[in-house]
Amino acid sequence: NIMKNAINWFEIPSTDFERAVTFYSTILGEIVRKELVAGIPNGILPYSGDGAVGGAIVFDARVTPGMNGVTPYLNCNGIIDAVLARVPAAGGRVQLPRTDIGFGSIALIVDSEGNRIGLHAN
Repeated sequence: NIMKNAINWFEIPSTDFERAVTFYSTILGEIVRKELVAGIPNGILPYSGDGAVGGAIVFDARVTPGMNGVTPYLNCNGIIDAVLARVPAAGGRVQLPRTDIGFGSIALIVDSEGNRIGLHAN
C-alpha cells in the first residue's frame, strides 16, 4: 500500500518559541499560527488544500534543535529567492545558496534556533 506522501507532518524544534515563530513568519512572508496542541506550543506553518502536508515549530523540552538530524524541505515554489533574501535579517543564515538540482532548485538555511532547513522550488 503506497501512500500519497512520504511525510504527513513534521516538527521543527525551538528553544525560543516566539523567536522561531517570528523567524518563519518573516522569511515566508506569511503568518505562522500559534496553537497549543496536547500542551505543547506549536507554530503552524502555512499550508492549504486537501491532502497537503503540514508542519510546525514546536517548543518541547524533550527535543533539541540541531544540524545533525533530518532536514525538512519547505515548499518555496515561486518565492525561494525572496525567502533567501530575508533569512539573514530574520536571524538565520544561508548555508547553501539556490542550487539547480535538475528537477527544481534547493537551498539550505540555518534557522534562528540552529536547525538546518531545506527550501525547494520547482
